[in-house]
Amino acid sequence: MGKKLQGLKKFNLLMAFLHFGQGVAMLFLSSNFSLPVNASFLSFDFLTQKLVPENSVLYDLRIGPAIAVFLFISALAHLLVSTVLNKWYNENLAKGINYARWIEYSFSSSIMIVIIAMLVGVYDIAALILIFTLNAMMILFGWMMELHNQTTSKTNWTSFYFGCIAGIVPWIVIAIYLFGAHDKAPNFVYWLYFSIFLFFNCFAINQILQYKKVGKWANYLYGERDYIILSLVAKSLLAWQVFGGTLRP
Repeated sequence: MGKKLQGLKKFNLLMAFLHFGQGVAMLFLSSNFSLPVNASFLSFDFLTQKLVPENSVLYDLRIGPAIAVFLFISALAHLLVSTVLNKWYNENLAKGINYARWIEYSFSSSIMIVIIAMLVGVYDIAALILIFTLNAMMILFGWMMELHNQTTSKTNWTSFYFGCIAGIVPWIVIAIYLFGAHDKAPNFVYWLYFSIFLFFNCFAINQILQYKKVGKWANYLYGERDYIILSLVAKSLLAWQVFGGTLRP
């Protein structure tokens, strides 16, 4: 166990450098490509004597730095659990829970899903906040799944099911905008949608395998390593697909 934890410590440190390096690359290599964050407020039209929606741009979000943010969040989380928080991290792993993972994912993956939503045309500030929050709730249900099942004799899947319900809604919204548009989106957006959707589901499959104790997943640390690999691959895929599609200078 001690050997595996030591290996996991080094692995997390490596992941910290890989995420940080990609974040720095995004900042220095990306173009100034940005997307608008809009709001539609009601205003009174004196000619028609009616309330009508009035669209306004609240902020132009630069996508390159936004991608760098979720990479830096991941880098910080990996750095902390491999250094100053390593003892706390190891103690939690022994209990079958990783609080650091769920905290980090609730921010980083929620930023990821917001970026994907904006790339298909979801610009409304209220919709983006809801998408961010629903995705974060999906992650927090994953936290609850691990926390709850520390006190159960048989695995209780309630939190998992609720998390799936919360998590699928943002993808449905994105699909409506992606496939309902009058004009076809660039090819990379479709690849982005399907690849990141696939990897998001792999996280759920990894948790199922852990709690079903299938093969090597009977060891919680094996599933933990898989979470780390999936996180790196999903974030890297999103970052470089967006870079290739819109952020190249």
